[in-house]
Amino acid sequence: MGADDKIKNAAEKVSGKGKEAAGEAKDDEDLRAEGQADQSKADLKDAGEKAKDAFKK
Repeated sequence: MGADDKIKNAAEKVSGKGKEAAGEAKDDEDLRAEGQADQSKADLKDAGEKAKDAFKK
């Protein structure tokens, strides 16, 4: 996994956590769900990159 991919995924995860927190604070279920989706997407990307790295070895 490249360093830039790790940074992008981490940024997406942090952004998702921020959206989720903002959604909870504003009682906005859609924003909270969007934040959770962003975090899940970042987790899936991380998993995919780790799988690719495992097959390269």
